Amino acid sequence: MNCIGTSRALSHSVGLKRGDKAVRIEKDSQGGITTIRLIGHFQSEHVGELKKQLQDEGPRFVLDLTELTLVDVDVARFLGICEAGGVEIINCCPYIREWMKQERKV
Repeated sequence: MNCIGTSRALSHSVGLKRGDKAVRIEKDSQGGITTIRLIGHFQSEHVGELKKQLQDEGPRFVLDLTELTLVDVDVARFLGICEAGGVEIINCCPYIREWMKQERKV
């Protein structure tokens, strides 16, 4: 897995649903840096869409997890890989941060 792709300026929101749980990916580009916000219950089946969004943005982006409420192990691993690859992750709640750290050790 990786997080980097080609660059393109864009600002929009993608909503995904799984049962009664929803997740949203919002993007905002300013000054050559794109902030990608993950909102809701983010599960492994959403990683493909996130990869697509990240590839569209190139290497200068930030993942904002302020409104991320729940993840599964695949998402924790993916976020850890992104961070290890140089992606800045901001506003990450302590349990997700610890899980990412533990998964990097595996």
